[in-house]
Amino acid sequence: MSDPIIHVFNQHAMATQFQARIAGEEKNYAAQAAQAAFALADRLESHLSRFRANSEISQIAQLAPGEKLRVSEPVFACLEIAKTMELATRGAFSITAAALKTQSARPQWSLAKEQFSIRCDCGNLEFDLGAIGKGFALDRMAEVLREWDCPAFLLVAGGSSILAGEPPPGTAGWSCGLGDDNSPQRFWLKNGSLSGSGLAVKGRHIFDPRTGEPAARKNRAWALCPTAAESDALSTAAMVLDEANVASVILSLNKSMVWLYDGREWKQFGNRKGLEDAHSSLNAAADNMGSGQLSPHKQIH
Repeated sequence: MSDPIIHVFNQHAMATQFQARIAGEEKNYAAQAAQAAFALADRLESHLSRFRANSEISQIAQLAPGEKLRVSEPVFACLEIAKTMELATRGAFSITAAALKTQSARPQWSLAKEQFSIRCDCGNLEFDLGAIGKGFALDRMAEVLREWDCPAFLLVAGGSSILAGEPPPGTAGWSCGLGDDNSPQRFWLKNGSLSGSGLAVKGRHIFDPRTGEPAARKNRAWALCPTAAESDALSTAAMVLDEANVASVILSLNKSMVWLYDGREWKQFGNRKGLEDAHSSLNAAADNMGSGQLSPHKQIH
C-alpha cells in the first residue's frame, strides 16, 4: 500500500506562521479548503488582536467599571473559554496576566451569554489573548476544514500550537514529539491538540497572573487537550504552577495531560487511560523534529 500524499499550505497570521497539512484529498481542492481556513484566521485576528485599534479587544480595554460591550460570537466564545480555563487552573492562566504590572489589583470582568456581552466589573480590561488566541484560531480553522469534508488534517501555529484531526489514511496518526530533535517523548496524535510553552524564544514573557511576577518555571511545559485553545491555556498555566498544583489541576480537566521538562528529564502528569480513543499511546518514531514541530512520516507535496 502506497503512502498517502499530504498537501502542505502556509500563511502568516497573528504574528506567526500557520500551516495546514491535509491528507487524502485532491491537491486543488485541499488548497481551496486551506485558503478558506486561513481566511478565517485573518478575520479572527482582526477581532482578537490588542494591537489593532479597532478590534473588539481594544474596544474592551476602553470600558470603564460598570460599562458593557456587546461582542461578536467568536470573541465571546474565546473569552468564555479563557474564563473557563482561568477557573480550571485556579488563576494560573489568565488573559489579564500582565495587569499587575500597571494596576494595583487584577481587573475583574463578567460575561452575559444571553446578550453576548462583556461587563467590566473593576479595573482596566487589558486583555492579552496571546496564550489562547492562536489555539482558538486553530479550533475554528478545523471546523472549516471539516465543513469542506477534509477530516484528515494537521494544523500548526508557530510550531508550538498543534491541532490534529483524523490521521492520514492507513496511518495511526500524525507523528509529533516534545522538545528537541530525537525526543523520546513521541505521539501518534489524532483528534486532539498539543501545545508547548517556554522561555527559550521570547525570554521571560510569561507572568503569574496571581502575583504579577515572571513564571517560576525555567524550562518548558507541554499540554495535551481535546482542543487547541485548552492546550494553549493549560501549557501556559503549567509554567507558573508547581508540580503539586499541576497534578491537582489535571485531575479536574477531562482528557488532558501535562509534561514538564526540568532540563534533564520529562515529568508526566495525568493518566492516558480514557485518551486512547482520541490520542494514541507514546511511540518511538523514527523521524526527527524541530522543537515543537511535527514531521509526518508520509509523503508531503
